[in-house]
Amino acid sequence: MPHIVASTRDDLFFAQGFIQAEDRLFQMDLWRRSVQGRLAEVLGSNFVSRDAMTRRIQYRGDVDEEWASYGPDTRAIVSAFVRGINAWVALARERPPEPFVLAGWDPEFWRPEDLLNRTDAFLASGDAKGEVFRARLVTAVGARRAAALLGGDAPEGVPSGLDPATIPFQVGDVLREIGTQPFFTALAAPVADQSSGSNAWAIAGRRSATGSAILATDPHRLIANPSFRYLVHLTAPGWNVVGATAPWMPGVALGHNDRVAWGMTAVDLDTADLYVERMNPEDPHQVDVAGRWQDTTIVNDSLLVKGRADPTPFEREYTPHGVVVASDRAMHLMFTLRWSGTEPGGAGELGALALDRAASGAEVREALARWKMPAVDVIYAEQNSGAIGSQVAALVPVRRGWDGRLPVSGWSGRFEWKGWRTLDNLPHAVNPASGYLASANSSRPRTERLREALAAPRSLSAADSVRLQHDVRAWNADRLLPLFARLRSSRDDVEQVRERLLRWDHEVSIDAVEGAVYVTWERLVTRMLIERRVPRALVDEFAARNADMLVAALVQPARVWFDGDVEKARDELLLRALEATVDDFNGRSWRDMQKVIFSHPLAITEAAKGRFNIGPFDRAGYAQTVMSMSGRRPDAVLGASFNAVFDAANWDRSIAQNPPGQSELPDSPHFADLAKLWAAGEYVPLAFSEREVAANAHTTLMLTPRK
Repeated sequence: MPHIVASTRDDLFFAQGFIQAEDRLFQMDLWRRSVQGRLAEVLGSNFVSRDAMTRRIQYRGDVDEEWASYGPDTRAIVSAFVRGINAWVALARERPPEPFVLAGWDPEFWRPEDLLNRTDAFLASGDAKGEVFRARLVTAVGARRAAALLGGDAPEGVPSGLDPATIPFQVGDVLREIGTQPFFTALAAPVADQSSGSNAWAIAGRRSATGSAILATDPHRLIANPSFRYLVHLTAPGWNVVGATAPWMPGVALGHNDRVAWGMTAVDLDTADLYVERMNPEDPHQVDVAGRWQDTTIVNDSLLVKGRADPTPFEREYTPHGVVVASDRAMHLMFTLRWSGTEPGGAGELGALALDRAASGAEVREALARWKMPAVDVIYAEQNSGAIGSQVAALVPVRRGWDGRLPVSGWSGRFEWKGWRTLDNLPHAVNPASGYLASANSSRPRTERLREALAAPRSLSAADSVRLQHDVRAWNADRLLPLFARLRSSRDDVEQVRERLLRWDHEVSIDAVEGAVYVTWERLVTRMLIERRVPRALVDEFAARNADMLVAALVQPARVWFDGDVEKARDELLLRALEATVDDFNGRSWRDMQKVIFSHPLAITEAAKGRFNIGPFDRAGYAQTVMSMSGRRPDAVLGASFNAVFDAANWDRSIAQNPPGQSELPDSPHFADLAKLWAAGEYVPLAFSEREVAANAHTTLMLTPRK
């Protein structure tokens, strides 16, 4: 982990760019190509449609206004950071690192504007796709039943003037193309034989064992090699901050400075709307605006495509509401996306530079006024006062007359945005009476489990937070398994399993056979329940979007989900799902069912897998536990690869996990040195004071400007 010390701001960020490129240049290069819509030029025609859609949602406004949105010195910081990247790129182009040789292209130089990309922020903003899904559900089952099934996610009503049936499923498919992950079908060189759901909480000083605040954070991503995060410590006049960043970003996104610590989770806020525009039957590039036909704006663009001599042309088309994502010429309709990420300041995580210098909770909130995307719930803690707080941050539009949960007509003029919500109008809290704050992406099972643990009538230590980050108690099982107590199955084998589940401690541990049975049963009963009311084509998306509905639906059965005698119908469903579980089960433990591999994008041959993949590792927990792990394949698991616990009593006692390693290069000793520690639940120290950094220094690198 680099601890960078510089005498000026520009030197500090030059060095950060240089060091992060040294360790992660191929990851950075692939990220840039992916988010800019430039994969087709190196991976071929499979990515043409994906790249075109990715380019359509980028920022097209004033660049000076964009830079100013993040802060007065952001442009200078990013410029210094990019100069550092390019200093390493110049060296790497002379002798390309192994991943570039295998991929078949050379590293390119960077521009500061590369960091103003919107794709990551869009991928974290899912409500446009949600609008398409709700419209399809309303069309399939009717507005009243859809509202009952969706519960808290239900639209307040169907906006007047538009039939939801006019929204084809293809619109959702097009939106899902944006930012699709790159994949390789072949390598340009052989691989040589050679001997990888978010939580955050804060405990106030008056509740902690030390009298100072404690903050824990573990954002969840696809567990992969290299890791999405990079550990770094930055010190210069006006800067002293340590934590994790994205390798292609300057500063620290999650961490602490001298005075405050912060973590964050993703939060579901509606920052996008899908407009349906009437198209002129005589001119497909005109739309109805308040009763008059108005020309759309068309921008001709092109893509370079591997294997094609000439660029492939495509159009970017815009109405007054935003970019056109699809059209139905037979019905004379256009589908336009308005998304607040296309406003100045919408580049994902660039607003963290203001957070890095906050000296109090009040300054954290002030800094978050510059954080527009993605939508996050930031938990923070002060060192000196022991105070804690939370603030949701995002650029959220004000809507009057509709709630944004369904697509709306673009021609009526009744569904226009009326400005932006301020931080005071977004959820926030300071020093709650409970003495703790917790955030878990609005997941009820994880949130309730955190509350149970943090509300314990005793002082809490940093070690308690470490244990809680690895908590695998199934809160859902606490509520659902007692329903089996009065049930009986006619099958002896099912009865044996039912009795074992009733005796089980509800811990989804590695060796727990009951844990494996329970998770399998929960998945089956969820699907069986949804299939009772939701059309088959929508079942998977309904389950993904409504994971929290199961407990309420089964503990308090109602006609929303069941017919006739609702309790009897519920009990029959419970047993039928358990019988299906037993039929599908052969005594496996959770260890047999959940493996984790840190998978690399280049690992497409057996030799490449052996060279770049790390694992497999056993991992406890499932999607609904605090230590959340979800995925049906070892190389496609979502979970917390970055964890940190910040101890304000002594910053040097702060600890973190960031597997598999800081370096992306297989020959580096730091390629996989954090993976086994992570699998064992162990952390590494985040040295912060000058004394501790010096005492733990392994090597020292001096960067000297050339004269």
